[in-house]
Amino acid sequence: MSFINLREKIVQVKVVYYGPGRGGKTSNLEYINRKFSKQIQSEMVSLKTHGDRTLFFDFLPFDMGKIKGYELKIQLYTVPGQVKYNATRKLVLKGVDGLVFVADAQEAMREKNIRSLNQLHENLKEYKESIFKIPLVMQYNKVDLRDQGIPILPTAVLEQDLNSKLKVPYFEASALTGYNVPETLKKIISLTVVSVQKKLL
Repeated sequence: MSFINLREKIVQVKVVYYGPGRGGKTSNLEYINRKFSKQIQSEMVSLKTHGDRTLFFDFLPFDMGKIKGYELKIQLYTVPGQVKYNATRKLVLKGVDGLVFVADAQEAMREKNIRSLNQLHENLKEYKESIFKIPLVMQYNKVDLRDQGIPILPTAVLEQDLNSKLKVPYFEASALTGYNVPETLKKIISLTVVSVQKKLL
């Protein structure tokens, strides 16, 4: 649930980028950090470990205008991708308001995508949150690798694997080039803001 500071009239909204290891979560936030540097009011924090590029989170608030007289701040987090860091992933999901699931579109990653999404579902249940109710956007990342001859799953297959029941908005993307990275971000922010507004009524 978003954090509301009544005295300063600020609503802090937490958006988490979730997905399999090395799927492009950190690259998404790094691109956003460069592209929207004027709107970012804090340093991006990245904790790196031997086994994974991001052990804890990348963090940056956005200033997004007002809802119901409250300033809105968006905090963006990534979770570590590797399975052994599931306790950390769970911790980062605490109080989440919106999610971007970053799937790796390479054929070789098909099983890992499905496993990661199932784990997200289980982790949310521990906080009494439903993957079917929380604002969520799918991002099918690394589609640019098709040009290098790397086998990429067709979007129809990714949709069948990951989104046939959820039916949430999705984007093909390349976190490295920035293709559809801002679009993914704008979509999850708009969905999350609508959800937070309902809670503030």
